Amino acid sequence: MLSDQKSAVFRTLSVVIPCYGEEATLQDLVERVLAAPREGLALDLVIVDDASPDASHDVACALAAKHPQVKVIRHDRNRGKGAALRTGFSAAVGEIVLIQDADLEYDPGEYPKLLRPILDGRADVVFGSRFRGGEVVRVLYFWHSLGNRFLTLLSNMVTNLTLTDMETCYKVFRKDVLDRIPLQEERFGFEPEVTAKLGRLRPRPHIYEVGISYYGRTYEEGKKIGWKDGVRAIWCILRYGVVGA
Repeated sequence: MLSDQKSAVFRTLSVVIPCYGEEATLQDLVERVLAAPREGLALDLVIVDDASPDASHDVACALAAKHPQVKVIRHDRNRGKGAALRTGFSAAVGEIVLIQDADLEYDPGEYPKLLRPILDGRADVVFGSRFRGGEVVRVLYFWHSLGNRFLTLLSNMVTNLTLTDMETCYKVFRKDVLDRIPLQEERFGFEPEVTAKLGRLRPRPHIYEVGISYYGRTYEEGKKIGWKDGVRAIWCILRYGVVGA
């Protein structure tokens, strides 16, 4: 998979931001992305508004009018995070694609550590792990954390990977690798689906993990994922990892 990596030229980073109901945080987040160090890469920032019920789309359009690096796509109905990411991936023009949530749980200031394994020619894909240690992590829900670890364990058993945080938002891909993955999930099933399909690619891409900080939200502050998404994640791990659909 890395046979052409050393000679690859990376000019542009595409940051894809799926957005639903993030009026309160979107402008701050985008300004942080624009200011983030990118290891010399040009920025292509794609915001996909998934038919937000608030003013998120207006905020996004105002940002696009101010910053030429920003482009905005709007779904005419709410379809889910996975669908928003597929839309964003199709519009991305960078040789490297990074997923960034529209809230403030993940810090764009950590882009250099996420990009470095790819830029150094070691990785095709990088996961940012909240559980690898050594970084600031907000203390929140025990059962939510346990659920994440269980899903990662189950995913690893199926894919034969050694990830510590399959459900993380921060995933970075070489675009040519991402383009080889046929994605289907509409909602939060994207995380186990893309991980399972990475594990099934042949030749298998080189996947790295780096520790990241995490400033998680409570449900009162806007956290959206719930137990039903956990059940769906189990189904996705088995379907895409075992059955291979």
